[in-house]
Amino acid sequence: MGSSEKLATLMVGIIVLGHMCCNSNAGYTPPDKYLIACGSAHDVVFQGQTYVPDSKHSSVKLSNEAGSFVASSSGAPFPIYQSARVFTQTTTYEFEIKQKGLHWIRVYFCPIANSGHDLKSASLTVVTENFVLLSNFTFKSYKGSYVWKEFIVNVDLDSLSLNFIPSNNSVAFVNAIEVVSIPDGLIPDQALALPSTPFNGISEQALETVYRLNMGGPLITPQNDTLGRIWQNDVQYLHVDSSAANVSVVPSTIKYSATVSPNVAPNWVYATAETMGDANVADSNFNITWVFNVDPDFSYFLRVHFCDIVSKSLNLLVFNLYINSESGGSIDPSSFTGGLAVPFYRDFVANSSDSGLLTVSVGPDSEAEVGQAILNGLEIMKISNDVRSLDGISPVEHLLPKSASRKKSISIIIGSVAGGVAATLVILLFGCCFVSRKSKTSQQGQSWLPLPLYGNSLTMTKMSTNSQKSGTASCISLASTNFGRFFSFQEIMDATNKFDESLLLGVGGFGRVYKGTLEDGTKVAVKRGNPRSEQGIAEFRTEIEMLSKLRHRHLVSLIGYCDERSEMILVYEYMANGPLRSHLYGTDLPSLSWKQRLEICIGAARGLHYLHTGASQSIIHRDVKTTNILLDENYVAKVADFGLSKTGPSLDQTHVSTAVKGSFGHLDPEYFRRQQLTEKSDVYSFGVVLMEVLCCRPALNPVLPRDQVNIAEWAMTWQKKGMLDRIMDSNLVDKVNSASLKKFGETAEKCLADHGADRPSMGDVLWNLEYALQLEETSLAPTEPDDNSTNHIQGLQLSSFEQFDNSTCIVDGANSCTDDDGEDATTSAVFSQLVNPRGR
Repeated sequence: MGSSEKLATLMVGIIVLGHMCCNSNAGYTPPDKYLIACGSAHDVVFQGQTYVPDSKHSSVKLSNEAGSFVASSSGAPFPIYQSARVFTQTTTYEFEIKQKGLHWIRVYFCPIANSGHDLKSASLTVVTENFVLLSNFTFKSYKGSYVWKEFIVNVDLDSLSLNFIPSNNSVAFVNAIEVVSIPDGLIPDQALALPSTPFNGISEQALETVYRLNMGGPLITPQNDTLGRIWQNDVQYLHVDSSAANVSVVPSTIKYSATVSPNVAPNWVYATAETMGDANVADSNFNITWVFNVDPDFSYFLRVHFCDIVSKSLNLLVFNLYINSESGGSIDPSSFTGGLAVPFYRDFVANSSDSGLLTVSVGPDSEAEVGQAILNGLEIMKISNDVRSLDGISPVEHLLPKSASRKKSISIIIGSVAGGVAATLVILLFGCCFVSRKSKTSQQGQSWLPLPLYGNSLTMTKMSTNSQKSGTASCISLASTNFGRFFSFQEIMDATNKFDESLLLGVGGFGRVYKGTLEDGTKVAVKRGNPRSEQGIAEFRTEIEMLSKLRHRHLVSLIGYCDERSEMILVYEYMANGPLRSHLYGTDLPSLSWKQRLEICIGAARGLHYLHTGASQSIIHRDVKTTNILLDENYVAKVADFGLSKTGPSLDQTHVSTAVKGSFGHLDPEYFRRQQLTEKSDVYSFGVVLMEVLCCRPALNPVLPRDQVNIAEWAMTWQKKGMLDRIMDSNLVDKVNSASLKKFGETAEKCLADHGADRPSMGDVLWNLEYALQLEETSLAPTEPDDNSTNHIQGLQLSSFEQFDNSTCIVDGANSCTDDDGEDATTSAVFSQLVNPRGR
């Protein structure tokens, strides 16, 4: 089908679309929805939506209105562009925000005549409080007569400020503005950065929609999208026009699932697609490729939409996805959805080529029964860079004049005065306490002071901003001695041989971890924060807050800190045998025995059980994996890396609603679907760890056959057959007690249940692992152990449970539990009776 025929088909589709697609107001009702016609004297109807004049909206404030004027022209292409507000000075629109979270910001520009200025030469800069959206944009380099831009920002204040800044001695202008809430969960916090690295913190970045395409279908306008989006046709981006053929079905046949709703994409997107066409090439297995021009200096978030509307039965369509030269994996719609005409999508993060091109391709799988591939929709969004900009390298602080922040400065001054008064009262109140404790403090050595991240560096300002947004203080007061001693920066330099790369232990979002040796010969691990890593700073802060509260034999301990020369460094106990993963695969280290593996799993389970139940409020680790379980010189397991940890739900709550964070392969699928975090999310991740320990392979291995890529799914198929021994580590064959293996497999299976309510608590997991170890040590093998392990408890003396006592571990304040061997203090009476049969 040629281009002219395709375009004709599209025109017919547009007419049909108005009758077949759902109304834009049918699904989600945004708490915040501002449609503003800038400079207009009356309401303007555009694409089925009504825009209100900026001068008439009670919840929108225009600062420095005297520095702007109104221009109008009846010759503009659409009503929304027939009026504009022109700014001769920096001017701010302030929008009252009812519900914090992600919001769309859409701005419309058309350089209309009769304004008294050459708006085509106007240089536009647009910023929010935290992000640069546009910098020095001008129509001189733009081919069109009008343009609209769509951005996504996370608003965590009660208002949103949108600042228009005239650049280069010019003026700025805008014709219309939209500020609209986005449904929770629509934009994830994590996606797969190709080739195979998780990319975290997406929802905390600013995004700009660069392309949003309806493959093989017509233009979709806001009145036909539940969230007011525009979807363009893909024809102009095809690398070879004849390589694709469009197909379609009646939109009402699309069957949305619990995980994909019309808010993700309208049914018309999934009811049309591009499939393999006749490219007039010798190889029938060619790819369909779309080519996009993008800014090479940025990363991009891609959402790829699929829906099998071409197959007559399940399991026929299998094809490959490529983004640039990287594989996005094998796409098998039947395995993803379990049905036909059921939509799903995949999210990725990718960079452009050096030439500023980004390509997306689909092509047949050589082993598939049908040589076919399909793509229904595609969204490409630019991700803000390290200076929180979507356009250029200048941060907000360099673009927004200080005068524009005068009101905020006054508020800060007032707040500082109030804070000073409060601080004075606190000092007077605790003066006596300080005097009485002075001698004791001098014996303990230098204590922690209120500590800003990175001392007095510029990063401290960033951290303060982040802290204000999260509602917490910008520095961490650590009055207790849990954080140990203060290290000078010179001591850290000496300990790490000036951060010798040969001593590097690992690299994360926070920065680098080095092996160090103190003057007395003590081995330590030194975590040096990276001031350029915004995500790392957030994780760093969380780790500080968590470790200041926690102390347990099976949690990695913090020895001290350094806060000099704009550095923020934490010093931990050194774990001589490194991460558990290194002993399972990827290295030449000796294989662990079955007993060692059980003891390591039990130690990690104890640490997690303490997090969940040993404090006044539970703590969810959120990133349980074999790289975060470290082993000391005696192979004692300790849970590490609390950068993603989250305080659990209170007594009157069942879960914590939060953006999805964690590691692919270990991520709880229920948490991923619902964005509802519970302790059972850690249990699922720990179930994946158990299977890694047994099988000695990664949680995800894309090079394996499709049914083996995910260890949780693959291992469960064998566990349900009662044949787990077929896939266990070859080093364990004929060396494991069959009853112990069976109990281990049952425990892992329960951890990996689809629904959190069906998973055991970490206490139950710990008990079952203890039982599996007991079976291994005593070679006690009941003929048919059933799922209820309490049937076999009589006579067993589980020494690890003798550590439980009635002590109380308080998390908050200076009363943190410091007993390194202390276990969960909230064990119920019933549980203690199970442990000790004499209790009955």
